[in-house]
Amino acid sequence: MKTFGYKQSNSDHTLFLNRRKGKLTALIIYVDDMIVIGDDQEEAKKLEDYLSSEFKMKDLGGLKYFPGIELARSEEGIFLSQRKYVLDSLTEIGMLAWKPADTLMEQNRKLGEYLNQVPANKETYQRLDGRLMYLSCTHPDIAYAVSVVSQFMHSPSEAHMNVVYRILSYLKSTRGKGIMFSNNGHLEVLGYTDADWAGSITDRRSISGYFTFVGGNLVTWRSKKQKIVARSSAEAEYRGMAQGICEMLWLCNLLKDLGFKPKQAMNLSCDNKASIDIAHVQSSSTLQTQTC
Repeated sequence: MKTFGYKQSNSDHTLFLNRRKGKLTALIIYVDDMIVIGDDQEEAKKLEDYLSSEFKMKDLGGLKYFPGIELARSEEGIFLSQRKYVLDSLTEIGMLAWKPADTLMEQNRKLGEYLNQVPANKETYQRLDGRLMYLSCTHPDIAYAVSVVSQFMHSPSEAHMNVVYRILSYLKSTRGKGIMFSNNGHLEVLGYTDADWAGSITDRRSISGYFTFVGGNLVTWRSKKQKIVARSSAEAEYRGMAQGICEMLWLCNLLKDLGFKPKQAMNLSCDNKASIDIAHVQSSSTLQTQTC
């Protein structure tokens, strides 16, 4: 790609960009599949011919399906879902006839290591957990639950497997849902963070979560256990804010590579007053980070 005049993005090394006469052509790679997008049809055709001369490839036309992700276009925007992937996952493990669940987990349910319980099949557990991780691409609502069950892949028990089944049952009732991307007339970047203090009953570490919007569209989200034990809820929330800031700076650099540098401050929201006060003391612009 570099030989052909494309520039590799520093924000995402699978993304290659080419600008010509004010137009942009982008190619992004996932294993041995790729997507070409842009407003320069002539350059896109040249790229296709060049790649075809280097190795065997097949043009599948307009993007409708990309490894497990379905794409539909309408006047309202672009809709991403994984309906077929959900159904295939349920069929594989014989859950297609199971009753759908309305919720992901029991309220306030905390999972730990249960040495006195019957061990679950590790290979099956890890395979299902991997599928759930991929389903998180269009289901941000399962991100927290998946991050919880992923902590026990080394030694799953019956209780952990039951939660995995519960998540899959929930996905059966929400299989048609997904993510909508619409043109809202702006590219404002917003971030939201949260954390639960000492949420893990195993090691007392907290779990942080964040999600970000670009132009009014949800683009990234994550739920992950923090690396150290926080001594207070304020510390846990503050560390969560730091992770959110890192994500927003990454988004800023990616937008800059694409030629859409944010023109205004990026706003980060947090619901912990103590953490916000600490941030303001350290920097007067913490919650409105400077644009790149």
